Amino acid sequence: MAQNSFPYTYFEGKIVPSEDAKVSVQTHALQYGTGVFGGIRGYYNEAKKNLYVFRLPEHCKRLVNSTKIMQLQIKITPEEIQSIILDLLRKNEAKQNVYLRPFIYTSALQLSPRFHDVKADITVYALKLDDYLDTQNGLTTMVSSWQRFSDNQIPTLSKVSGGYVNSALAKSEAVQNGMDEAIFLDARGFVSEGSAENLFIVRDGVIHTPTIPSSILEGITRRSIIQIAKDLGYQVIERDIARSELYIADELFFSGTGVQVAWVKEVDRRVIGNGNIGPITKKIQSIFFETVRGEQPSYMNWLTPVY
Repeated sequence: MAQNSFPYTYFEGKIVPSEDAKVSVQTHALQYGTGVFGGIRGYYNEAKKNLYVFRLPEHCKRLVNSTKIMQLQIKITPEEIQSIILDLLRKNEAKQNVYLRPFIYTSALQLSPRFHDVKADITVYALKLDDYLDTQNGLTTMVSSWQRFSDNQIPTLSKVSGGYVNSALAKSEAVQNGMDEAIFLDARGFVSEGSAENLFIVRDGVIHTPTIPSSILEGITRRSIIQIAKDLGYQVIERDIARSELYIADELFFSGTGVQVAWVKEVDRRVIGNGNIGPITKKIQSIFFETVRGEQPSYMNWLTPVY
């Protein structure tokens, strides 16, 4: 994705040319996956000539919470991260849809896999990005043979980089089997999430989604979808979901910063519903995309304008 990079990156306390933002092969986080990150999107509204960052304060707060969970040795506030991100976007004169990756990592050149007493730094880079997964034509999925790790193994509320080995295994398995995406089960055998997305099913007009104890990431887009759905008058239930419920769902969709809102047409080669995007998913997806582009007055407080 290097061709989608912007000219400048925030690195070691300042904005530098992206080609100069490099770490040593001895970097602690490179060896042990000891870092936490965020995924944030900005959407450009051509009519308003502005770039809107979606739920920036919430993303920055979750990133700082991740550092607390993992004991990363850095003193930084959510507000400081917000300022870094906005300064970086302005420096890059970004006027298209963007994806932002703030990354707080153990930057010391030393051995020993641990978080305490290891220097940490923050870097932020930006990419030009539209759709990460197809949001229009329906995704094919499979229940992964890889189990989603539990919170007592690797904290699931922290986006810790080393934990994404789990996601990479599931994603590769799915794609190599001809599918678009994987669905994890948790240690108990209940539905958890996708490789990097939260999951919702619709049954008899009611929306259901796995609970936080189902080893899911506490998704910010997930939280937004729940609010939009409730505002539209739908009932949303957070509960344990059995694997077989995926097959008999009327609708199924993913949510997340990368995937946005993308509907699923197959799970384990079983067609979901009638094989088309469901009416509830379609309505929520429509409101979501209007929201992130700054076209929904009800949710303008979720957006941070860059210019």
